[in-house]
Amino acid sequence: MTVDAAALRRAWHERWPEVMPLGYLFRHHVTDRWVRFHSLPGSKRYAEDEPEYRTILGRQETLLDELGADDVYLITPAFHPPGDPADQWSPVRVGLHPGAVPWWELTDPADPEWAAWTYVSRIRYRPGSLDPLLRYVADDGGYALITPPDLRWVFAPYDGGVDLVLADPAARDALRDRHRDWLSAHPLGW
Repeated sequence: MTVDAAALRRAWHERWPEVMPLGYLFRHHVTDRWVRFHSLPGSKRYAEDEPEYRTILGRQETLLDELGADDVYLITPAFHPPGDPADQWSPVRVGLHPGAVPWWELTDPADPEWAAWTYVSRIRYRPGSLDPLLRYVADDGGYALITPPDLRWVFAPYDGGVDLVLADPAARDALRDRHRDWLSAHPLGW
């Protein structure tokens, strides 16, 4: 599926004007719709064996299924010094985001040493189709966002879990309540 990068960027600004497309930023900017789920029991951060990887992927696939993931955008960043798109660890560079096109260079005016290129593709999600990428992210290999074409929710896996932002607090609360045993014990939900 093709991506109109300019149209997607405009849609992003309309839906999420307060946050750049990086998963770890949502908890600070849209707290009323954000929830974090841990990937392993006891908030364990990294898998040590195949059964634990199956738990991580099973939880993430359960959440994606409950969100109704089907036709989605896959967005991955590559962090770099401004003007240099090289990042040897990004999912694009290691072959886990095939068909990705450059989408948006993100910069932070307060930090001139920080920049990221985001890459995007539009894919048909099926259970298991993103397992290599999700496993790479779970092993601290990079970041990713998954979102439907209308951007009504954002699924942001990281090493240790998944940050989700939903359309409204009620949708967030319903999903959170179905998976209470996957939540963080941290008072802020981190």
